[in-house]
Amino acid sequence: MPVLLRHFLNGLIKSGSLEVFPSGARPFTVGDGGEPSCAIQFTDRRAETALALDPEMAAGELYMDGRLKMVRGEIYDLLALAASNFAGGNIGRIAAWQRLRQAVGQLRRGVHPRRARANVAHHYDLDERLYQIFLDRDRQYSCAYFESPGLGIDAAQTAKKRHIAAKLAIEPGQKILDIGCGWGGLALYLARLCGADVYGITLSTEQLEWAQKKTERAGLAAKVRFDLRDYRHVHGQFDRIVSVGMFEHVGPKHYDAFFTHVAELLAEDGVALVHTIGHFAGPAPTNPWVRKYIFPDGHIPAMAEIAPAIARAGLMVSDVETLREHYALTLAHWRARFAAGREVARRIYGERFCRMWEFYLAAAECGFRFQGCCVLQIQLIKRADALPITRDYMMRREAALRARENLQEGLSDAAE
Repeated sequence: MPVLLRHFLNGLIKSGSLEVFPSGARPFTVGDGGEPSCAIQFTDRRAETALALDPEMAAGELYMDGRLKMVRGEIYDLLALAASNFAGGNIGRIAAWQRLRQAVGQLRRGVHPRRARANVAHHYDLDERLYQIFLDRDRQYSCAYFESPGLGIDAAQTAKKRHIAAKLAIEPGQKILDIGCGWGGLALYLARLCGADVYGITLSTEQLEWAQKKTERAGLAAKVRFDLRDYRHVHGQFDRIVSVGMFEHVGPKHYDAFFTHVAELLAEDGVALVHTIGHFAGPAPTNPWVRKYIFPDGHIPAMAEIAPAIARAGLMVSDVETLREHYALTLAHWRARFAAGREVARRIYGERFCRMWEFYLAAAECGFRFQGCCVLQIQLIKRADALPITRDYMMRREAALRARENLQEGLSDAAE
């Protein structure tokens, strides 16, 4: 009888049920016997011990290696069952590991530019066919904006770009800096729909090449330029600065430097917007498995960590929006699309990688559904009169941008 494993799972699963098939022992069930429910199997006794001693790290590694298998349900079902039970709880062994990792994290919270480049390459310089499988056609690798829950992923990602553009209140001809521009979709949107001149920077060679090719195909090379450059090495002045899905990689030790540099680059009447994953609660350690396998040195900030650095940089927070369930919906789309194209990923990277990616997408979705993760859109200004004094302008600009999108689609259809 795997006593240690059973003791741990009995302490974790109180609502719902989990059937466990240990290696060389009789199966047992933990929980209250209700829904949700799923079943797992271990291939060896060491796997059972590993999960009981360090579940945050071991669960992902065991699933990747095929030592933890789903007998009933999918890996998302297991993680959702565990996360929904753990939400707001204090399971002793997990809490102890989290406190230790948070203490260690305090000692290594800075990310040197060379290390930042390597971290980006680890995740973003993968075979482009992988991202083609699960992202939308514009390759927006960040939280979409669901104006209605039933929106498709392409429409929701367009809505996200529109939402951000409206908040930036861009005028034609303004200079925009896009920090962490990804595959260039937002930059091209701001140039095409807002008439802006956009400078996008990334640390990913694969993203840079894709963005440059896409700009040429769109005929926007005169309006959009991309560089392989760290934000710390950008100089000049910009009317607008935007950063989407990049701040999670900055590291708390560099928050002061980041916002100070944004303040230096931003015009006196300028507007900046930072779109980042965040925590509803206070600072928390990054999941160790995610940090090791998915986003090296990644850190999800709490508003309590960000706000002091913004104030010290001399910037004013003019608006904050918390996107609550939007990333969970985004990740659900990504999971379904990856499952549909899984065979392509398996041919490129193998079965172990596919299990890693499945675990990553499932764990991330559970984080947003059950564990207090959200997305923050933080609007920043240097002068109180840089923007209208009510938020009405955002809605008006979104409506105008939607009309332009429809007009451009109509013109495109007519040309065809």
